[in-house]
Amino acid sequence: MDLRAELLKSIWYAFTALDVEKSGKVSKSQLKVLSHNLYTVLRIPHDPVALEEHFRDDDDGPVSSQGYMPYLNKYILDKVEEGAFVKENFDELCWTLTAKKNYKPDRNGNSVVSHQDAFKLWCLFNFLSEDKYPLVMVPDEVEYLLKKICAAMNVELNSCELDDYLSQEPQGQGGLTVWQFLDMVNSGRFLRGIEQEAVSMAVEEVYQEVIEDVLKQGYLWKKGQLRRNWSERWFTLKPSVLSYYMSEERKEKKGSIALDKHCCVEVLPDRDGKRCMFCVKTSSRTYEMSASDTRQRQEWTLAIQTAIRLQAEGKKSLHKDLKQKRREQREQREQRKAAKEEETQRLKQLQEEKERKLQELELLKEAQRQAELLLQEEEQRRRQQHEQMQRTLEIQLREAEQARASMQAEMVLKEAEAERQRKRIVELEEMQGRLQEALQQEVKARQDEESVRYAQARLLAEEEEKLKQLMKLKEEQEEYIIKTQMEKQVLKQEMENKNKCLEEAQKQLEEVRVNRQRADQDVMAAQRKLRQASTNVKHWNVQMNRLMHPIEPGDKRTNVSGGGFVGYQPLLFRRDSSLKLKQKVEDKGSDPARDEVKENVSNGGNSSPSQPPHADIMTTEPSN
Repeated sequence: MDLRAELLKSIWYAFTALDVEKSGKVSKSQLKVLSHNLYTVLRIPHDPVALEEHFRDDDDGPVSSQGYMPYLNKYILDKVEEGAFVKENFDELCWTLTAKKNYKPDRNGNSVVSHQDAFKLWCLFNFLSEDKYPLVMVPDEVEYLLKKICAAMNVELNSCELDDYLSQEPQGQGGLTVWQFLDMVNSGRFLRGIEQEAVSMAVEEVYQEVIEDVLKQGYLWKKGQLRRNWSERWFTLKPSVLSYYMSEERKEKKGSIALDKHCCVEVLPDRDGKRCMFCVKTSSRTYEMSASDTRQRQEWTLAIQTAIRLQAEGKKSLHKDLKQKRREQREQREQRKAAKEEETQRLKQLQEEKERKLQELELLKEAQRQAELLLQEEEQRRRQQHEQMQRTLEIQLREAEQARASMQAEMVLKEAEAERQRKRIVELEEMQGRLQEALQQEVKARQDEESVRYAQARLLAEEEEKLKQLMKLKEEQEEYIIKTQMEKQVLKQEMENKNKCLEEAQKQLEEVRVNRQRADQDVMAAQRKLRQASTNVKHWNVQMNRLMHPIEPGDKRTNVSGGGFVGYQPLLFRRDSSLKLKQKVEDKGSDPARDEVKENVSNGGNSSPSQPPHADIMTTEPSN
């Protein structure tokens, strides 16, 4: 039984519990809540959008199990990962939903099992039930489960009483439902005189063995690896692992031994004060253990060997394998039973046929005796009739021989005609085959013609589209040519304007050069005048000093070369500035004039030539 089938059984109970009206349909709001709870206990990421999208339609009515199954398979069961969730929590959710509606224990508190034990029995029922809906457990599995529970309590089950109960109980689909099974257990008919605590412990033991795959559990002494001391531990054996805890409450796990097909278990001789020893050898370590007695050691070694065998065979659960084997044996037993019933029915029919034939034989014998009497009476009459009949038959024989000869001749003719008809049929079949072949060729030719026409139409459409594109490109090219010609004319006009401006600038440059030469001549004349004026000023300063300071008797003659008339000091300052400017002009040469020409050319020849740099000097210079 795979995980999906196990989950579907519990979900089926939850769905039927929500079906209050027993119509096979559940409201969408209840299914949304159920799906949300399934997401939670199965630890699947919630997808509320998918849930709303799946149930979003115009129909507000309830949904059947067939309508819910696609969503359940796609968004829940396909995403379930084994080992990622606690299956007991999932079963408790489904049990809580279905027990509220269907489980009805004794209100007076006289129930044999508690509510928690009923949940475990429900889980055991789901495990052992048939894979058909509605879920039922066949009588053989009911007896097997009750025997397991009674064996856990060291009580023997009364099989005869169970058979009587099952024969009286109405069974649908060939077995008991879980609610009939729980009612049968709670009735106390098979567990008389047993306390509820003992029943609870037995149910817990069977639950751990069947559902949790606990092959065996109990206290053993284990030898440590480092300290090499012996410690008593509670061991729990499952098909893939042997775990050990501090106590049977299994709250503090001390370690585990992984089992595989390469492991083995061996019996060890008594030593170190320990008896009933055995060891489990893995690929990495050997674990030494000691049981309380020889029987316990044998049980542990057999259980561990069973777990190793299951690992070697690739099986995960012992009881799933045992259940499958019981089912196969039950099917084989039913087949044998059906075959035996069929054989019995056949023998019964043969016996009836034999009796009927014996009766017929007696009737025949009586008829024979009566016939002999009649035969003797009619023998004489028959002889006479025989002679007459013989004569008649001889005549008829001759007529029959003649008719036979004529029929043989007619048969020959019929066979020849049939042969011609067969040949004609063969020719018609061949002609029909040729006609079908010609028809197929014609159909193929028409299809090819249609495809060629389609391709031709597509090519014409493409050619027309390309022609439109070509015309558009031609128009764009003509517009571009016209635009280019206009731009060329504009550029040509601009070049002519620039050439004119260049010619004007060259003319202005020539004028500037002429003006420069003239300015140079004026500068030289001004220098000559300046030197002459300077000489005159010195002379007049001497004369003025003489006039301003008359010579008295006894005075020495002072040097007036460094002095002068106060009114003439600005004039002397201007002369000195003119001389410094002249020296700068001579040092630079013709650079200022050239820079001025370049400035005039850059301004487009519109500005007038600037005045010579010494024009202010010439204007302020006094005349002789």
